[in-house]
Amino acid sequence: MKEFDIAVVGAGLAGSLAALALAEAGRRVALVAPPAHAGDGRTTALMDQSIAFLKRLGIWEAVAPHAAPLEAMRILDGTSRLLRAPAVTFRAREVGLDAFGYNIPNAPFIALLEERIAARPEIERVTAGVTALTFHPDHIELTPADGERLTTRFVIGADGRRSLVREAAGIGVKSWSYPQTALVLNFSHERPHGNASCEFHTESGPFTQVPLPGDRSSLVWVLPPPQADVMRRKTADEIARAIEDRMQSMLGKVALAGDVQSFPLSGMTAERFGRGRVALIGEAGHAFPPIGAQGLNLSLRDIIALEDLLRGGGAYETLGDRFDRRRRADVRSRTASVDLLNRSLLSDFLPVQFLRAAGLHLLGALGPLRGLAMREGIEPGGALKAFREEIRQRLDRRSA
Repeated sequence: MKEFDIAVVGAGLAGSLAALALAEAGRRVALVAPPAHAGDGRTTALMDQSIAFLKRLGIWEAVAPHAAPLEAMRILDGTSRLLRAPAVTFRAREVGLDAFGYNIPNAPFIALLEERIAARPEIERVTAGVTALTFHPDHIELTPADGERLTTRFVIGADGRRSLVREAAGIGVKSWSYPQTALVLNFSHERPHGNASCEFHTESGPFTQVPLPGDRSSLVWVLPPPQADVMRRKTADEIARAIEDRMQSMLGKVALAGDVQSFPLSGMTAERFGRGRVALIGEAGHAFPPIGAQGLNLSLRDIIALEDLLRGGGAYETLGDRFDRRRRADVRSRTASVDLLNRSLLSDFLPVQFLRAAGLHLLGALGPLRGLAMREGIEPGGALKAFREEIRQRLDRRSA
C-alpha cells in the first residue's frame, strides 16, 4: 500500500493546481481522479492575484499564449425596466495594472496542467475515481476504483458539487437553485474587442462577453430554462444573429466557434470547508453562478491558504479545522455578494432596482469609490489596503 503526505481527489483546474502547488512545497502528492473531460468549451477569467500564483508555479509563460488580457470591464443595463442603471466602465490602469487578469480557455489549460503533473516526480497520478475513504487516527485510507488502495496523512476534496470526500467527512451543504440556465459558447467577430469585457444586465440574468486572443470572445448567456432550450435548438447562424442583436452590433457580425453548452444555475456552500484531516476546495466547498469572474479565483485562494497553513507548520489532524477558520469569511462573503447581485437582476421590486441603479451610478461617477471596488474585486481586502495606503501617503505629505 502506497503512502503519501497529501491526496488530492479531483483533477479539474482546482485539483490539478493544488497538486502542483503542494508538490512545489515539497509534499509527496497523489492526484486521484479519472482523466478530465477533454471537450470543455468554457473559459476561465483569472484575476491579477491568481495570475501571480501561476507565475509562482512557473506555468504562466506556457499558459499566456492561450490567454487574452482583461484591460477593461463594462457593465451595461440591457433591461427595458423603468429604472435603468447607467453604463459603468472599469479600467485596469485606474488601479495601476496593465490588466485586471486574463481569460483562458479551459481545454488547453487542463492539457498543460496534465503535462506538468506528469513531469513532477512528487506527484503520482491515479487515473481512477475514489470509491471509499476510511478514517484512522493517524491517516486516511483511499480506495480507488482500480482497487489499489493508498494511505495519506491529509485529503483535499476537489471532486465537485457531489463530493464523495465531503460526504465521507460528514460535512453537510446548503444548496439552492435559480430559475436560470447558462449558455456557454465561443464566437468570432469582425470588430476588435479591445481587450474589454462587456456584461449586459438583463431581466433574466447577465449576458457576458469576455475577450479571447484575436478577434474572438467567449460568452456566458443566462436565460430562463425554456428560452435557453429554444435558443439551443436554433441553427448556428440564428444563434449568432441573436448574439449580435443582444450586443447591438458592438463587435459587428459574429459567427459561432464550436458547440453551445448549457448549465442549469444553482448555488451551494458547505457547512464547513474543512474538518480534521480533510479540506474542501473549489466546487466541493462552494459554487455559485458565473458572475464577476469569482469562481476559480476563489478556489485558488483556497489553495494559497492551504499552502500558507502548511508552511506555518502544525499537525495534519487539525489542518482541516484551521483551513475552515481561514476560509470562512472570504467564501461566505463572495457567495452572498454573487447571490445578491444575481437575484437583484431577477427582481421586479422597484426599491431593489433603484438600489442597483444607484449603486452603479455612484461607481460610474466617483473615481475613488470605483477604484476601491476594483481592488476588492481583484483581491479580497484590497480595498482596505488601498484605503490605508492612501491615508498613510496623506499623513506623510502633511508631515513633510
